[in-house]
Amino acid sequence: MTLAATCSRSVISFQRTALCSVRKTSLVLLHKYSVPADQGKPPSKKIWRKSHKKPPKDDHLSWEERLADVVTPLWRLSYDEQLELKQKHQEEILAQLSGHILGDVQPHSSSPVRHNLNVPILPILPSPVRDGYRNKSTFSVNRGVDGNPKTVGFYVGTGRQGNIVCVNGDHLLNMPEKHKLVARCYQDFLRLSSLEPCLLFHTGGHWREVTVRTNKEGHTMAIVYFHPQTLTPEEVAAHKADLVDYFTRGPGSVCQLDSLFFQESSMTRCTHEASPYQLLHGRPHIYEEVLDFKFRISADAFFQVNQAAAQVLYGKVRDLCVPNTDQGGGQTKVGGTLLDVCCGTGAIGITISPRVDRVIGIELIEQAVEDATHNAALNNVLNCEFIAGKAEVVLPGLMSQLSSTGGGLTAVVNPARAGLHYRVVRALRNQPAIRRLVYVSCKPDGEAMRNFKELCCAPNPQKKLTGEAFSPTLVVPVDMFPHTHHCELVLLFER
Repeated sequence: MTLAATCSRSVISFQRTALCSVRKTSLVLLHKYSVPADQGKPPSKKIWRKSHKKPPKDDHLSWEERLADVVTPLWRLSYDEQLELKQKHQEEILAQLSGHILGDVQPHSSSPVRHNLNVPILPILPSPVRDGYRNKSTFSVNRGVDGNPKTVGFYVGTGRQGNIVCVNGDHLLNMPEKHKLVARCYQDFLRLSSLEPCLLFHTGGHWREVTVRTNKEGHTMAIVYFHPQTLTPEEVAAHKADLVDYFTRGPGSVCQLDSLFFQESSMTRCTHEASPYQLLHGRPHIYEEVLDFKFRISADAFFQVNQAAAQVLYGKVRDLCVPNTDQGGGQTKVGGTLLDVCCGTGAIGITISPRVDRVIGIELIEQAVEDATHNAALNNVLNCEFIAGKAEVVLPGLMSQLSSTGGGLTAVVNPARAGLHYRVVRALRNQPAIRRLVYVSCKPDGEAMRNFKELCCAPNPQKKLTGEAFSPTLVVPVDMFPHTHHCELVLLFER
């Protein structure tokens, strides 16, 4: 088991061999093995193994240091050093993309291959906030260092090796104090409860992880996950009452929760539609502001985990989608239609709406579409329409309607780590009205690379990619996750 964000978008299989060089090069770079940007072939297995030696045993490290190395692996570096490392990583990814576009990647060649695709990559945009920036954290429950199964924190170790230890996260640099406080109180509540925690579903137990969400104003939402096992509804209700009492009148009242949700489920993850989030206390939503727009956040809604950096990201995306022609810095409407694929709660489309005539958003999660529709009304935005459904199902039919759209058509896509379904890429590629496409990727060296290649390759009737190829014209990294290896990469494609 590892700490990773859960992706709810559709996943498509891919050929591992096509991405082998990208993955290996990325891993090597992250371990400070320098690969020239103009080298098309991946390092040999011998070199890669040498650069990827198992780290020395960390027995001498404290549990806090071991956890920090898992959750925030760059915590020992200065922020400037972190940005430098991430910049090099993104440059290497761009070099790989260049090689694919020029068709000069030759994995079996013994001589290095040069690519010279002149795509500018801007210096990485730093996060305005570097510590305590997360507005959403999920804390696990498992056996602690002292063996207590009612320990709330993060995992060190893996399920495969059977050496999982749950370690308190109070020292982690990316966690705000309010999240740490809720986690400590939840641990205290579990240790007072007569019910056991649910460590493995087949071994029984009830109390599971807790998610904490906060906004810039400090408003706090907690979501407790619970396995009912064989408890009757009346028994579950009694324990819910204990939970409410603890956080409203008991020791947990120090958290000053604005919302307390409860989800009971026999699955590790399920949607609001499959098992509704039950509001036990407080308000059903918290709100956040980005670029002077206000957004409603539901219990399971997607929102960027770093609000300050989200303003930087969305500002850059807005300028790439619809460049502002007003030299005075005002909002000048350029016109046309913006197609927002994987729109979530509508943040990108709504922030761009003053510059275009129409915004059409597509999103899989129905609750997110409800939030997006509400957010448009909340901000008095009248030119946004949001459609619930799988993008690969909705988009092909929608494209035929947009063919006659006047004023131009721009697309922005912000998929989860799994990237876009191939039918989505095909629909975008084959729509001649789309001359500008902005791709926001949280994992550009993963399956998103397949999307980039399909957008930019020569027309391929066999794959039904018949439209004119896109070309990458600008790349902008944005650091959304200080102290980790991750960042967002914004790519502008034009044709």
